[in-house]
Amino acid sequence: MKTIHKMYEHLNWANQRILETLQNVEDENQQTKNLFAHILYAEQVWITRLEGADSSQLPIWLEGDIAVCARLIKQNEEKFKTLLSEITNTDLDHLKSYTNSKGLEFKSSIRDILTHVVLHGQYHRGQINSRLRIDGIEPINLDFITFVR
Repeated sequence: MKTIHKMYEHLNWANQRILETLQNVEDENQQTKNLFAHILYAEQVWITRLEGADSSQLPIWLEGDIAVCARLIKQNEEKFKTLLSEITNTDLDHLKSYTNSKGLEFKSSIRDILTHVVLHGQYHRGQINSRLRIDGIEPINLDFITFVR
């Protein structure tokens, strides 16, 4: 659990750095904001699934709004902290059943879900950095090693 906690500290740090950058960019690219909102909405979906609730009707892709993103970051961080404080090492291999947005049912281990959320966000933050570079903006260093230093 120690590694998972550290990965979520990094996730929150990286989300905050993206938010701060997008708040300070004058010519914001809507596609960049949409990717960022997608990360945060997807986190919300997985939180809901980990809580055992139905996530099938939650949005995954909505137009990005920086004020909404700022609110989602805080909500998701608080909910993940609560969830992670309740999960033990022995819980990690328990399966969670859920239905995706297409109505398909799946079972995944808590470990795999938590890992997916971290990797999914990092993938899309990389896309955001690519779009920032195209727009002439210096990409944000979101490397895990930078975070732990």
